[in-house]
Amino acid sequence: MSCGEPHETDCSEVLDHLYEFLDREMPDSDCTKFEVHFEECSPCLEKYGLEQAVKKLVKRCCGHDDVPSDLRAKVMGRIELIRSGEAVPDHDVTAATQE
Repeated sequence: MSCGEPHETDCSEVLDHLYEFLDREMPDSDCTKFEVHFEECSPCLEKYGLEQAVKKLVKRCCGHDDVPSDLRAKVMGRIELIRSGEAVPDHDVTAATQE
């Protein structure tokens, strides 16, 4: 996704780290770079707005439900695999360790 114009911060970098921006889990300097990018790039701004709306909807609809600790552990394990660049298996990797 890109508007076709060159930007100081590439669209792919913005989209790869969009949730870190939404969750304010990045340094202020990176947040500023992303804000500048959104001012310049309407497709990325649109994607940001959509993801922000989805995040708010999920929080409103599901924000009060307790998450079972084993489900949370599985999800966090998958997130860590993805972040580390490892291949994510199609099957439940925790099922074999619980038997």
